[in-house]
Amino acid sequence: MATLLIVHHTPSPGMQAMFEAVVSGATDPEIDGVEVVRRAALATTAADVLAADGYLLGTPANLGYMSGALKHFFDTVYYPCLDTTKGRPFGYYVHGGSDVSGTVRGIESITTGLGWTSAAAPVTVTGEPSKDDLAACWELGATVAATLMP
Repeated sequence: MATLLIVHHTPSPGMQAMFEAVVSGATDPEIDGVEVVRRAALATTAADVLAADGYLLGTPANLGYMSGALKHFFDTVYYPCLDTTKGRPFGYYVHGGSDVSGTVRGIESITTGLGWTSAAAPVTVTGEPSKDDLAACWELGATVAATLMP
């Protein structure tokens, strides 16, 4: 069975709604043969990343960049996972008050360095997540999970 690891920092109601929509999409009953593992960014280890076949990342945009929690995750796992995880699929979602471009740039830079392959367009939301934003999060979760189906 393939494993999808969702690494998230979910400190606000908006991030919680987006996280729940991503999980709902990833665990849709039509997606078979994929185990979904959820880990808070500060609790995720290199062993978690190495054990997974694909990744979903969720972070707020804080002061123009990803959360410190997600940055800590990347700092912790980058070198231990660098050679082993190349080519694995990933997706991500970001929530911010006004601008998420620095966060997107940071995630793209780090995942490019890791050699991960984008499996879906990111979901970026500024302000309160709308119904359409949450639907996009559901689609993100389902799409990345479906890429791992046998």
